[in-house]
Amino acid sequence: MSKWIVALAAAGLCMDSASMAQGARPNWPGTSRTDLQRHDLSLAGRETLQARIDFEPGAFATRHRHPGEEIIYVLEGTLEYQIDGSPPVVLKAGDVLFVPAGAVHRAKNIGTVRGAELATYILEKGKVLTELAAEPAAAGAKP
Repeated sequence: MSKWIVALAAAGLCMDSASMAQGARPNWPGTSRTDLQRHDLSLAGRETLQARIDFEPGAFATRHRHPGEEIIYVLEGTLEYQIDGSPPVVLKAGDVLFVPAGAVHRAKNIGTVRGAELATYILEKGKVLTELAAEPAAAGAKP
């Protein structure tokens, strides 16, 4: 078993397939997701989910991906986003970000007050909303 899987289990971040299929997400301390609406789209095999994600100061979502696009609108606070292969971006209320389907990314509240985003997902129907991604190995580290 990889060190990453052991670390996730120890941190309580692993979830069973039944809860993941229902759109549950990893338990990232200091964050909460409130699902606002979910609908089938006119595109075959696609649905949309809109949710509010709240981040307490210092809270973060580790590297993860979604089976579709994520369109982010920052509602409050100062949030830093990192999409693999791109430099980090810092967004404040009123700023937007597009995360391509399957792109590994992370988010963190780097401010001193609560941060919040409105996340709109365009998803492949029936797929797990959030899939965790392992942290990249440090340069020179042995697996």
